[in-house]
Amino acid sequence: MDWLYASLIGYFFGSIPTAWLLCKIFYGINIFEHGSKNMGSTNVYRTVGGKAFAANLAIDVLKGMVPVLISAKLWPTHPEVVFAAAACAMIGHTLSFWVKFKGGKGVATGLGVFIALSGYHAIYALAVFLVVLLITRMVSVSSMTAATALPFLLWYGNVLGDYTIYITVFAAVIALFVIYKHKSNILRIIKGTESKLPLFAPKTEKENNQNTN
Repeated sequence: MDWLYASLIGYFFGSIPTAWLLCKIFYGINIFEHGSKNMGSTNVYRTVGGKAFAANLAIDVLKGMVPVLISAKLWPTHPEVVFAAAACAMIGHTLSFWVKFKGGKGVATGLGVFIALSGYHAIYALAVFLVVLLITRMVSVSSMTAATALPFLLWYGNVLGDYTIYITVFAAVIALFVIYKHKSNILRIIKGTESKLPLFAPKTEKENNQNTN
């Protein structure tokens, strides 16, 4: 039953609808009705600006870290139980019970999961993300590239000895999950219509509307 308890812990933390709560409480809007209609940090950034983005990103990362660390503390000799918590944190973030099973794409929460599982390699993957973002200015491309790179980084680093194969396979499954969640972005990339981040702080959706009135 340990895996079930760990799964519930993971889902509980992962399902907290951070972006929806922040935008509803502090800005009086439903994030699912604005921008890309997604509960991810990028949409928060474009819709209401940098402060909410930073808060949302930090909390989404913690949503991945906390259940993994709790599970590792409760079941230190059962990595498969920890992986269950990690997987359910991702599922909770992308399919949150609190907002009718909608959610984000799992990138920030996935980062939190792997910071808890293998911090150094998560930071390396974050570095890949930032490099690709500087080159392409597309968060979607950066996210998918970093997620794809992570299993190779873990395997090369032999992070957990005999358990390295398990965390590598887990990271590969998460990478496929992240790519699947970006399927609409992939179509826009192919069409050449994918949004790019500006080099400087963007105008929020509200500011853009004011400028056009």
